[in-house]
Amino acid sequence: MLSSIFGMFSKDLAIDLGTANTLIYVKGRGIVINEPSVVAFYKNGRGGKKVIAVGKDAKHMLGKTPEAIMAVRPLKDGVIADFEVAEEMLRNFIIKVHKRKFWVRPRVVISVPSGITPVERRAVKESAESAGAREVYLISEPMAAAIGAGLPVSEASGNIIVDIGGGTTEVAVISLAGIVYSTSVKVAGDKLDEAIAQYIKKKYNLLIGESTAEKIKIQVGSAVPPEKEEENKKMVVKGMDLFTGIPKSIEISTREVAEAIEEPIRVIVDTVKAALEKTPPELASDIADKGIMLSGGGALLRGMDKVISDATELPVVIADDPLTSVVRGAGKALDQLDLLKEIALSL
Repeated sequence: MLSSIFGMFSKDLAIDLGTANTLIYVKGRGIVINEPSVVAFYKNGRGGKKVIAVGKDAKHMLGKTPEAIMAVRPLKDGVIADFEVAEEMLRNFIIKVHKRKFWVRPRVVISVPSGITPVERRAVKESAESAGAREVYLISEPMAAAIGAGLPVSEASGNIIVDIGGGTTEVAVISLAGIVYSTSVKVAGDKLDEAIAQYIKKKYNLLIGESTAEKIKIQVGSAVPPEKEEENKKMVVKGMDLFTGIPKSIEISTREVAEAIEEPIRVIVDTVKAALEKTPPELASDIADKGIMLSGGGALLRGMDKVISDATELPVVIADDPLTSVVRGAGKALDQLDLLKEIALSL
C-alpha cells in the first residue's frame, strides 16, 4: 500500500546502467542524466564506505585520490562488480532525478547485456529495489538499442543491431519483438582504451591513465589507418617515464592509434561476422537489404562503420545519437507497457 502511494509521487525511469556511463530517461521529460558510472567514497577501518561523489565529480578523481579515498567503477564488462557501490550510485541518481530523498518509489526499466546470467539479473533487480525502485523490469541492451535506433522490431522481418558500449559489444538479430540470435563479447570501449595505454607503454615507455587513453581515442582515434597525411591527426600526451619516474610528453598520431587498437577491433568485427553466419536464411535476406545498425559510443570511433562494412560487404548505418540509443529505447518501452511486457527478461 505504502509503495503504491509513494509511486504516485515518483517519476517512472528508464536506466542504461553502462560500464562507462549511466543514462536516465524520465517519462514525459526525456534524458535527464548522462554521467560517468563512477563513485568516490571514503574508506574506514571497518570496511565501510561513505560516498562523497558520484558521476562527473567522481570521475575527475580517478587516479588522483589519496589513500583514504577510492574512486571506482562499480560495473565491469557490462555487469555489476561491486553491488554495494552500484546501489549507492543508483540511489544517488534516482534522488537527483526526483530532487528529494523521501517518497521516491519509481517504476524502473533497466537495460542489461544479453549475455547476463540469471543470477546477475536478480542482482541488478535487487540493487535497483534497494536503491528505491518499487517495480523493476530488465530488457536486453541490444533490444533497447534497436528500439532507440528506430528499427521495426515488432515486424516479421530481420534486423541486426551492433551496440558497442564501454564494457561489452552486443550483437543481436531481432524479429517479431524477440531476439532470434544474440552474442556478447567483453571487448568494447574500455578494451580500446587499454590497448592504447599498452601501446604507449611499450613503444614510448610512458605510463598513462585510463582517462588519458580515453581522450586519445576520442581526439585522434580511428579504426582504420588514415589514407591521407592530412587525416593523420596528432596529439601531445603527458605521462610518467617508466625509466626515470619523471613526467614527460610525447606526440601520438591517428595512424599509431589505429595500429594500437587493431586487435580489439578485429574481435568486434569477427563477432559481427559470426552473428551473420548464424542468422536464419529468411532473416539474412532482410538484413542484406537493410544493412547493419550501429549504436553505442563505439559507433562514434572514426572508421568503425567502414571496417564492419568492408568485412561483411553490407551497408552499415550509424544510429542517430548512438550514445543514447539504449536509454531512448528503454524509455520508449517504458511509455508502451504492452511492448515492455513482451520484451522484458524473465527473473
